[in-house]
Amino acid sequence: MALRRFKPTSPARRLGSVIDFKSEIQRVAPEKSLVQPKKGTGGRNAHGHVTSRHRGGGHKQQYRVIDFRRDKDGVPAVVASVEYDPNRSANIALLHYADGEKRYILAPLGLTVGQKVESGSGVDPRPGNAMPLADIPVGVEIHNIELRPGKGGQMVRSAGMVARLVAKEGDYATILLPSTEMRMVPLKCRATLGTIGNLDHINVRIGKAGRSRWLGIRPWSRGSAQNPIAHPMGGGEGRRNGGRHPVSPWGKLAKGGKTRKKKAASNRFIVRGRKKAR
Repeated sequence: MALRRFKPTSPARRLGSVIDFKSEIQRVAPEKSLVQPKKGTGGRNAHGHVTSRHRGGGHKQQYRVIDFRRDKDGVPAVVASVEYDPNRSANIALLHYADGEKRYILAPLGLTVGQKVESGSGVDPRPGNAMPLADIPVGVEIHNIELRPGKGGQMVRSAGMVARLVAKEGDYATILLPSTEMRMVPLKCRATLGTIGNLDHINVRIGKAGRSRWLGIRPWSRGSAQNPIAHPMGGGEGRRNGGRHPVSPWGKLAKGGKTRKKKAASNRFIVRGRKKAR
């Protein structure tokens, strides 16, 4: 999937770009039985307090119910369409099962309309098929990985992301994640084969402030431009850099700082931590 650029009729058109959906995406209405209403929150919780800043407005969206569990074993399905999903960076694929049921899944790279997809033990290791980690050959690329059997995929679900099964030992499989972290996951957990599609999502340039507003992202001020009472990096004469490592308004490290708890129970499953970006 490639990017599409426009003639520079305005500064925004000159710098902006969009995904060219013509080759892979079908412009069809979403399956009504798999769509739920989605109410905007403006970043506020049930008490009305802002818990996620800089959110609000944006285009109205409907939530597509995605099958992250992939637990419909023994029933083959056919890909009816590959569609855009406004709720995530990845595209989604509509499956028509042989028994008449319909489900949405994350669309892996190379999945096409009419392709056969299956899940369960003993299925062919092809992109789009899902199976327990115990049945997946070592070295295969995977996504939508469960952390607990039956809970549904929680890791590697964004556009262009892929993990790799590098080893099996005892009751656990070792997986190399996109963050370079190596983690142990129970062999009973499921994963989907292949790389998630829409690889060019990371290369899209917004182009103008209004397009961020369409996405529900509101403007924000730099911490160093605020008053010292409002932000730890605020105040000073002129354009100061704050004099410390970048932090949030509450003093938490903001760019690459470690925030993981040293005594977290899940630390024992991490074989190797993520490498620090250069």
